[in-house]
Amino acid sequence: MIIHPRTLRIEYGKTTKVMCVVGTELTVNIDRSAPPSSKYFSVQCSPRVQYRITPPPLESGTLPTTLNGNTMLLFTMDTASEVGNDSKLSVMYYGEKTEVLGKAVVHLTAVEISLDVDADRDGQVERNNPNKGSWMWGPKGHGAILLVNCDSEHTYGKRRDSERAEVSRVSDLKDMSPMVLRTSGPAKLPEGYKLTMHISQGDAESVRVFRTRSTAGMHQTLKNLFYKSFVKDYPLVLGSEDLSKEVPYLGGNAEINFYVEGLRFPDKDFEGLISISLSLLEPSSQGFPETPIFTDRVVFRVAPWIMTPNTLNPLEVFVCSTSDNYQFLKGMRRLVENSGYKLKVCHEYMNRGDRWMQDEIEFGYIDSPHQRFPVVLDSPRDGELQDFPYDVLLGPDFGYVTRTAYDEEVSSLDSFGNLEVSPPVIVNGKIYPLGRIIIGVAFPTATKGRNMTKVVQDFLWAQKVQEPIALFSDWLLVGHVDEFMTFVPAPDKKGFRLLLASPDAGYKLFRGLQNDGHGQAKMFDGLGAEEEITVDEILSDDKLRAENNYVQSCIDWNRDVLKRELGLDDDDIIDLPILFHVMEENRAVAYYPDMVSRRKFYTRTPTNQKYFLFYLLYILHYIMAKLKNAAKSF
Repeated sequence: MIIHPRTLRIEYGKTTKVMCVVGTELTVNIDRSAPPSSKYFSVQCSPRVQYRITPPPLESGTLPTTLNGNTMLLFTMDTASEVGNDSKLSVMYYGEKTEVLGKAVVHLTAVEISLDVDADRDGQVERNNPNKGSWMWGPKGHGAILLVNCDSEHTYGKRRDSERAEVSRVSDLKDMSPMVLRTSGPAKLPEGYKLTMHISQGDAESVRVFRTRSTAGMHQTLKNLFYKSFVKDYPLVLGSEDLSKEVPYLGGNAEINFYVEGLRFPDKDFEGLISISLSLLEPSSQGFPETPIFTDRVVFRVAPWIMTPNTLNPLEVFVCSTSDNYQFLKGMRRLVENSGYKLKVCHEYMNRGDRWMQDEIEFGYIDSPHQRFPVVLDSPRDGELQDFPYDVLLGPDFGYVTRTAYDEEVSSLDSFGNLEVSPPVIVNGKIYPLGRIIIGVAFPTATKGRNMTKVVQDFLWAQKVQEPIALFSDWLLVGHVDEFMTFVPAPDKKGFRLLLASPDAGYKLFRGLQNDGHGQAKMFDGLGAEEEITVDEILSDDKLRAENNYVQSCIDWNRDVLKRELGLDDDDIIDLPILFHVMEENRAVAYYPDMVSRRKFYTRTPTNQKYFLFYLLYILHYIMAKLKNAAKSF
């Protein structure tokens, strides 16, 4: 609540009718309103009016009080009026010989006004929370939270609810933040006074406010579930076309429910903070606008888009069905069903042969005390899967957001295999309870190179809660961080391990095979004589070794960054035996399947997919062995 002392002018010989808000203080300059030759004054008031004089009079217990040239009278009311003008204050002025020179009378009408939100984030809109006009992060913080209404209550002819001009379904209200106007006072305001709600021009494109037309509150909301007159029951109060609008004063003890809707996420040009104000306006002289005599303000912050780490338990598994991956899909279906999760298949009529779902979308969510739902972030990649997130995923309680690179060139680094997030970490005492976002960019000293588009980077940085880390991924042909790193859950220490591709570990593995007499064992057996290669041939290939020395140096640079920015020790990292092959422009691809994506310069065939599943099982076995050894030493 914004409580400023309010200056009031009174005149001797006249009665002034004044509207005041409970708890606010009115200030009268006694000298300015005194008759000429006044030397003393006295004050009388009704029981519900409290007053004080400053500077305090020197007299003690004597009347009248001496005027000293800068005497101020401050008074307030502590309860709302039941009828208009039910309280009174009067100031009597005296001359040198205490003769009466004049009297000023003030008739007072008090109202109680409180614009309220869930400032303590407990799911309840409490009355007049002292922190409702400010915002602070954290579990001990305060301030109301606002969701971007980016899901769609409609499954046909769908649009995001924030793009609709009205509340078309009552179910949409649960995605909006509650706000309540509470008033107490006489049956109606004095003539000319009114209540007005307003927002700034800068906030107008970020928020809308609806209200319930009926005062029946929740009963009316439940009743409306059975009727379809939604639009007229929830009229728009504030938005880009209406920065200020009068709201009704209902009289007595009353509440009006409002619903606040977020329209856009924090971004480079929008910190996420939104203020909504409610003012009591007083009439001025005829032909002149009203002036505010009281303002109450609440502050919201738009909830950030939050990524989820892959160390959490899954809910659903999404996979693409293509003309050449029947066996892979069959194995994946069996694996998911045995794990007890749901499998969602994106068929070829939708994916149009584009199997790289990981590159097209990233799953996240938005959260508040009153509502939470998943939100898919659609990449600027826009491959053949580009319609999938909007046409299939967007729906009731499933939101959609994207960033379009209008003036930037979209590269492979804008695919979301290049966007990951760590599990929760503590770094030098600073807690990141939701982890940290990880993206891949060009090397800092590079004069030329590919980067994730600025519009996406700006969006990710603006969410604040998962402060991004930039890794060097442009050394890869595709350029995605998921080609050389990922996280897996672990039962000890930090609760996870970082998996890093390691050519050094790969050569160590192959040398071990050679020492054990397996030098003639063939890699890529069954893929054709031109692709088969023995362990001895790999170890004797000086060019391949030089390429992997370069790759290892790139990974080591990223390793140091990850250790520093995630607070990791070497024991938190598992090196996976992966070799790479450097191709055009000194950019590398995996020599055989690795990590999440199986980037490989050989032709992708159903046989390769079988090989990939075999390799995946091998990697899982390798990781489990490492984790068991670590657990024993721990």
